[in-house]
Amino acid sequence: MDVRYEAYCFADPLFYDAPTRGNSAETVFEDSLPSLPVGWWRTERDVWTVCRPHGHRLPEQGWKIHVSATVDNAHRVLRQVWDYCTVGRIPFKFLRGPRVLLTRNAKYAPREASGKLVTIYPDDEVALERVLRELSGRLVGEPGPYVLSDLRYGPGPLYVRWGAFVDMWTNDADGHQVPAVRTPEGNLVPDERKPYFRVPPWVRLPEFLEPHLAARRNGDPDAFPYRVEGALHFSNGGGVYLATPRDRGDRVVLKEARPYAGLDRDGTDAVARLQRERRVLQRLAGVPGVPVLHDYFTAWEHHFLVQQHLPGIPLGQWLAREYPLAWSEDRAASPRALADYTDRALRVVDEVERIVHAMHARGLAFGDLHPNNIMIDEDDRVALVDFELAFALDEPRRPALGAPGFAAPPDRSGVAVDEYALAALRLWLFLPMNLVAALEPGKLARFVDVVRERFPVPADYGEKVSRELSPAPDAPHPLTGLPGPVASATPFDPAEPDWDAVRAALVEGIRHSATPQRGDRLFPGDIAQFTTGGTTFAYGAAGVLHALHVTGAGRFPEYEQYEQWLLDSLDTEPPRRPGFLDGAHGLAHVLDELGHSTAAHDLVEAFGPAVAGLRDHGLSGGLAGVGLNLLHLGVRWDEGACLSQALGIGDQLAERVAGAPPEPGSRGRAGLSYGWSGPALLFLRLYEHTGDEGWIDAADRALAWDLRECVERDDGSWQVRDGTLRTLPYLEVGSAGVALVLAELAAVAPHAPSVERLEGLLLACRSGFVAQPGLFLGRAGLVAALVAAARLGGAADDERLVLRHLRQLGWWAMPYPAVHEEAGPSSSDRVTEPRWTPGRGLAFPGNQLLRLSMDVATGNAGVLLAVAHAVDGTAPLPFLSAVPPALGRRLPDQPAPTLVGTPESTQ
Repeated sequence: MDVRYEAYCFADPLFYDAPTRGNSAETVFEDSLPSLPVGWWRTERDVWTVCRPHGHRLPEQGWKIHVSATVDNAHRVLRQVWDYCTVGRIPFKFLRGPRVLLTRNAKYAPREASGKLVTIYPDDEVALERVLRELSGRLVGEPGPYVLSDLRYGPGPLYVRWGAFVDMWTNDADGHQVPAVRTPEGNLVPDERKPYFRVPPWVRLPEFLEPHLAARRNGDPDAFPYRVEGALHFSNGGGVYLATPRDRGDRVVLKEARPYAGLDRDGTDAVARLQRERRVLQRLAGVPGVPVLHDYFTAWEHHFLVQQHLPGIPLGQWLAREYPLAWSEDRAASPRALADYTDRALRVVDEVERIVHAMHARGLAFGDLHPNNIMIDEDDRVALVDFELAFALDEPRRPALGAPGFAAPPDRSGVAVDEYALAALRLWLFLPMNLVAALEPGKLARFVDVVRERFPVPADYGEKVSRELSPAPDAPHPLTGLPGPVASATPFDPAEPDWDAVRAALVEGIRHSATPQRGDRLFPGDIAQFTTGGTTFAYGAAGVLHALHVTGAGRFPEYEQYEQWLLDSLDTEPPRRPGFLDGAHGLAHVLDELGHSTAAHDLVEAFGPAVAGLRDHGLSGGLAGVGLNLLHLGVRWDEGACLSQALGIGDQLAERVAGAPPEPGSRGRAGLSYGWSGPALLFLRLYEHTGDEGWIDAADRALAWDLRECVERDDGSWQVRDGTLRTLPYLEVGSAGVALVLAELAAVAPHAPSVERLEGLLLACRSGFVAQPGLFLGRAGLVAALVAAARLGGAADDERLVLRHLRQLGWWAMPYPAVHEEAGPSSSDRVTEPRWTPGRGLAFPGNQLLRLSMDVATGNAGVLLAVAHAVDGTAPLPFLSAVPPALGRRLPDQPAPTLVGTPESTQ
């Protein structure tokens, strides 16, 4: 689970949204503050309220002050800072309200940004010293979490850090745009924000701060009673470490808790949870499968719990390695493999249940049962870890934290909290779709049927799962907030789906989700749109409008409004970087595609200087994507300057792949978005444009570089490494992205050395299970690669595999807008078999499956492109080739259809 997503789930129950949006009645700090004096102005920037005196020119960079506070004392601390800064005419900014403060101090909030309530911008070092001295007197004794990125001034809640005061940007080592500071030579370099204090090498620490730095370093590391061997896990609440005691050799686990940090939703901090865990482990002493408590102590203001080190790996890693449906289809379908896995999984859940029931016998509920809190060793013996949310059965409380898909609904308490999680585990071990069922409980029956169909589980296994996980009849439905089930049938359900109906439903979902009244986004999508902007191709409006355009959705009445929003965004929310998937060139591509060539041309010209500074080679935000777009636009516009620049980018990248390949990193980046497959695609398009076969050789070398980051799995498939345990088959990073471009190379150079790996890459795309539906990191991307295989005359059953993938996309498809089931006046009038009603919309959950999404990378638009690619042969993304339809429906030179229910059929 990517912990960044949690903060974007608070504002809206259906879509990811900025933490600052949501309930208009939410308390904000400014409500309790006086008005700004005359001569000041204020503005909102992201989660901050910025206050600055008129005429004040902020330095570009320097020493800034951060003020820390808890949720309880934030109003008091802020009022002191407000009064001091407004009188002294010192610019400052503060978090908008208590909910934002809680979110930024939550357990899985970014550690480097946690703890900060206020930022103050002194003019120089003289002002810095004065403000710290005077303000520390006002705030003496006020508690607050330690700001890990800063140097603390004295014992109070004031911290300092050197960095940028204004927005400046540069590219990091991977080519991603990041905040910048300026060196003495005038160069922009990344403004690194780490969870530890550091200053750039050219910056001198002011002399008056030297004693505070010495105090930070005070203490003898050898006096710490344990030798830390390595970190197992970090959260904003503290770390978990492997260690050995200095007086003996037995390995232990150290759990660290930071005061006032790592908050859960009721404001409980990491220290309170660790103390609770200590009491729980004392009560559970002697229970097999529960670690032994060894020690509890404080050091450096932090609390440490010492417990027995249990061998094994988290159950989530075990599933990634052992789950048979994740293998290629032939191996996954083996009755022996399915039976062996079933036996092991049943034993695992029985063992977990035994430990949980032993806790109940001692009057405790575990409260946080999920796969990462279950350890399993090489002999399939299991143990539980992380007891910080456990609670006594006689306590009138429930955990305020919980793992999505395993956390019990509000109507469960006591033992029922654990029984719900055990049922969720029973489902997850055989079909890890818990998060989807949490968003749409109507999917649960289908998922239980899939488990019964694929695995030889006991006859009553599905009944146990359904009984515990089914919501109460009066429980509010997640998609509507109203009690009762919704009409959950989808056009994916029939044995022979009507693909026009599928696409019409996807388009209808996109239309209903549009928010043209908002300036920051037009369509809801991934959280990346809040950092890259709401206009981008991958995560924003440009990509969605491209998908609607190329798949034949027609120009319905709202479409003109959507296009105007995109044009207006050039002034209100201009792109922040030059790249194709994440910036200006993707927006320019779509503007030109929709007939706004002048705006596209101006945008390309405006970002010319930024392109000149790019070093990233990838298609997403780097040179490959920019070069492909310049080549495309140069041909369309018959403009020599664009063509010349595209050829120059190609030469630059070809020169790089002519050298020695880079050493593979700890995690592979091979794939379409960030790997060398993107430059390979540019080389192939340049070959088509010039006829120079040297570009074919360059494409082969680039693909060979990506293939160096792939490993062969036991089932014979080739997948991209993701650390030491996981491998990736996806389009963005993974086998599918490499295979798509390798198939294009095979079409023009079938004997190129890299082509021999194509079948192994495609084998990875024949998996029986994929965790997410999206185009970039899910099943829809595998469809694109398998269609490429069909184009090359691949396996005889490619059409069947494509159809299976497309139909199984229905596992994630949800009604949107959701409509509740209608019941007739008597039971005999009720519809017993749910049916799809034409004209309704569908939506897909995005990355992490916590909220719905409409964008190309993760949501509806990407699924729409994948379906059209398979059914009609249209390209799944710009610059990739159109192909004969994999389902054999019609020839690619026929016009795209007008979708049922779209405005072209009604205008």
